[in-house]
Amino acid sequence: MKTAKEGDILSITANTHQQDLERLKSLRYIDDDFMTVCLADNYEGVELILRIVLGREDIIIKSVRTQELLKNLQGRSAILDVHAIDSTKREFDVEIQRSDAGAGAKRARHNSSLLDAHILKSGDDTENIPDSYVIFITENDVMGKNQAVYHIQRYVETNEGNELFGDGSHIIYVNGKYRGNDKIGKLMHDFSCTNPDDMNYEALAKKARYFKQDEKGVAIMCKIMEDMRNEKAKEVRIDNALRMIKDGELPLEKIALYSGLSVDEVKELATPVMA
Repeated sequence: MKTAKEGDILSITANTHQQDLERLKSLRYIDDDFMTVCLADNYEGVELILRIVLGREDIIIKSVRTQELLKNLQGRSAILDVHAIDSTKREFDVEIQRSDAGAGAKRARHNSSLLDAHILKSGDDTENIPDSYVIFITENDVMGKNQAVYHIQRYVETNEGNELFGDGSHIIYVNGKYRGNDKIGKLMHDFSCTNPDDMNYEALAKKARYFKQDEKGVAIMCKIMEDMRNEKAKEVRIDNALRMIKDGELPLEKIALYSGLSVDEVKELATPVMA
């Protein structure tokens, strides 16, 4: 016979699982965690997105990596939602951004510069650097000009007017609110669609269908959501432990007990604080 405590734990676990299943039904490509799962190794889907956004059919993807960390030893690093490379070595960073504040011009500049910095290897001629593209797909029209796609380029100002600088660096914003009767409008519909059967593009729908409807795919997504909860809980414990360490009133063993971290973890957090 299960004890009352064991029954409570099982009930909480079952409720959490049911909540995950309900949340899974509402996930869309515009939700970055779901998008990166659906586009991981999905060459066809990434090709589709880039071909529509850039309006060119010659893009053939050779590499796709999601949630990739680009380290900057001299400053702030960046995690790219989708990092893709095509057959001509052009590099693409596709970022999903629901919050307007996370899609600012300075962030676009940072991602672009960091992407370029990782393309060339030591000794390579800078003239051989391939084009790079930083693409923000935003839930709202962050530019506010009611356009489907915004292309940001560098220009040379002359007395005769502006001339394209042509350095091969491209920043693009895609308006997730756009619903025109064209390819980009249909793509943005799919990015906000919760039902794979209502999507226009099968390259996107089949992955969404797998993670929302297939037993194995659903299990993978539930595990991902559980990991995300655990990671968030760990971040809260670390934050609480740091506050107690900085307060300086409690011994490290008590901080470990109250925060739920190990003594070794607390000691590691305390080292730079107490230095």
